[in-house]
Amino acid sequence: MAGMTDRHATATASASPAQRKPFSMGWQQRTVLLALLAYCAWALASMGVNSERLANGWSAAAKFIGMMFPPQMGKMDELWQGLKETMQIAVLSTAVGIVLSLPVGLMSASNMSPAPLRAFGRGLIAVCRALHPVISAILFVKAVGFGPLAGILALVVATVGFVGKLFADAIEEISPKPIEAIKATGASFMNVVLFGVLPQVISRFVGFATYQLDSNLRNSTMVGIVGAGGIGGVLFAAFLRYEYNFVCTILAAVIAIIVAGELIVNAVRKALHV
Repeated sequence: MAGMTDRHATATASASPAQRKPFSMGWQQRTVLLALLAYCAWALASMGVNSERLANGWSAAAKFIGMMFPPQMGKMDELWQGLKETMQIAVLSTAVGIVLSLPVGLMSASNMSPAPLRAFGRGLIAVCRALHPVISAILFVKAVGFGPLAGILALVVATVGFVGKLFADAIEEISPKPIEAIKATGASFMNVVLFGVLPQVISRFVGFATYQLDSNLRNSTMVGIVGAGGIGGVLFAAFLRYEYNFVCTILAAVIAIIVAGELIVNAVRKALHV
């Protein structure tokens, strides 16, 4: 009799999770959710965000958008110069950043480097990731002056921080057997990397690189606003001159470039099966 009771209790306990309603929350989850909602309400109130400001913002935004039309097409030389610089900044920063990300990723992988070197590599990646491209651009503008060079250096830092981390994580997930087999032949470290590591991560690395190119294309527009070259500088100058019709033209060109870049990157990924 006792055995039947135990089996009945076990069956009831095992069936209880299936009888729960989907997305049901316990008191712990409810407490966390209520605390999060209370914090969001307090943060909005402390920053002065309210419905009146939002309503005024919609009307002001509609008025500003109306001032942007029709687009101005009389400054195409200035527009194309800015777009050309933006493309150059994006491509050069991606190429240089990817080349630098290779040794940084190897340095930061736990299965390829000793602990002190790995700590240095991970620290370098953390510093690069901590600096937003705009912050890096401001620092490099102060260091090397206004122009595309500051934008290239800023986006190189961003590329090393992003691609270097993902590359290090990918290396740590590879199978150790090919590496051990190559080391058994007396191969050098470079041969181990070329024939044991890269074949296992090359497809993921190409995916990281194409994504970063797309990201740098967007960020190159943003860093130009602080004087690091590109179409962002042209956009900021148009705002200062209250040439909102030309602002519309610039924004349309930027959107077209971003969409075209996205299509090209997706085509490359499909062609390389990544």
